[in-house]
Amino acid sequence: MPSLPVVAIVGRPNVGKSTLFNRLIGERVAIVEDVPGTTRDRVYATADWNGRDFTVVDTGGLELEPGTSIEERVQEQARVAIQEADVILFLVDAAVGLAPLDYEVADRLRRASKPTILVINKADNVRREADAVEFYALGFEPSITVSAQHGRNTGDLADLIVESLPPAPPSGQADAESAGDGELGPPRVAVVGRPNTGKSTFINRVLGQERMIVSEVPGTTRDPIDTVIEVDGEPMVLVDTAGIRRRGSIDRGIERYSVLRAMKAIDRADVAVVMTDAVEGYTAQDAHVVGYVLDAGKGIVLVINKWDAVEKDGHTADDWLKVLRREAPYLAWADIVFASALTGQRVERILNEARRVADERYRRVPTADLNRVVSEAVREHPPSHVRNRLPKVLYATQASAGPPTFVIFVNDPELIHFSYKRYLENRIRDAYGFLGTPIRLIFRARPSEEAARRSSRPRRAGTSRTKRRRT
Repeated sequence: MPSLPVVAIVGRPNVGKSTLFNRLIGERVAIVEDVPGTTRDRVYATADWNGRDFTVVDTGGLELEPGTSIEERVQEQARVAIQEADVILFLVDAAVGLAPLDYEVADRLRRASKPTILVINKADNVRREADAVEFYALGFEPSITVSAQHGRNTGDLADLIVESLPPAPPSGQADAESAGDGELGPPRVAVVGRPNTGKSTFINRVLGQERMIVSEVPGTTRDPIDTVIEVDGEPMVLVDTAGIRRRGSIDRGIERYSVLRAMKAIDRADVAVVMTDAVEGYTAQDAHVVGYVLDAGKGIVLVINKWDAVEKDGHTADDWLKVLRREAPYLAWADIVFASALTGQRVERILNEARRVADERYRRVPTADLNRVVSEAVREHPPSHVRNRLPKVLYATQASAGPPTFVIFVNDPELIHFSYKRYLENRIRDAYGFLGTPIRLIFRARPSEEAARRSSRPRRAGTSRTKRRRT
């Protein structure tokens, strides 16, 4: 957990907790839908106001009698948020008015003995603001009327939050804590995959607590959940995501937003831990998820989860790898771990591999060494003639990292066959590794070569046709 003070937003279902959460952090992180029970897990994000940083926690709606096991888990998640909070925002709905469940929530919060701000939401106009006096019967001070959707009085609410927070640590101590992070910050590792492959179970196993709700019902996780952990004394951000299904199978509404957030989590990550189901095997949907990760240029750790449920002999893992290499040759350089999130088998190795892949993704190769490797590769296996022209590889340099991107200057990029591009990529990998991360090769003509190539192009045939028509 982060060392920043924690502000938890609680209340009965559908009072606008996720809307207020997004408003306070200034970003659309939590899914907002006019359906009670949209939020399930605790969603964390950092907000800042008047120079003070604090962690905001969105929670599911508190209820008297949960009807399902998932709803019971939602209630437990909200109770944990209340326990760890330094300040509680008790959210009620001015549009609906004072409800019996509001009294029940108020009693729970009084027993928690935490600083609590009564936030009367959806006070979109003067009439609703005047009717909000009925909520004073709940007995909480301070109180404030806001409209989270339209931003009304949310600045005043942020002032109240900062005033209620514990005293800030000395500036020197805060600077020392922030100085420990690297220039790029801790690596972000998104745990992705199709539904019900054990993503949340993996996160909970790492944390040693039920941070995410786990159920056999596919689609339990909805919001991307960021969690800061330490691996060998160094920070890492784990992101749990919703299961990604085929586009034609995605329902409109909440599931669609969940999948879009999962895709966004991949885009923001350095490494994706792709969870697959060892019992069901590597499916077309797994290939779809892996393809999205590779298209985004992210590092990848492929986890064959639920390995404890597979009947094994001395060759089971080797047989699995043979099938995987045959069906997914594009993963020849990927890191593959056979694990069980349920039992904890090789969970620590997954984290170590994710950090190593993140380091590989930002690795840089000296230009002189790179040119030596490329020159040796060309000398041992020169490119073939194309249309009676000989491709020439001139020199190479690394343009950027994350993912590693190399620019190779040639006399004419159109003469380089895709198989030769793959050959050069493999030679670079043989020399420098880059295990678990895609690398990109960009073939470009040297400026002088490009100018010469353009000047040597024949005239378009259309010019002569035009002259013939005029005659």
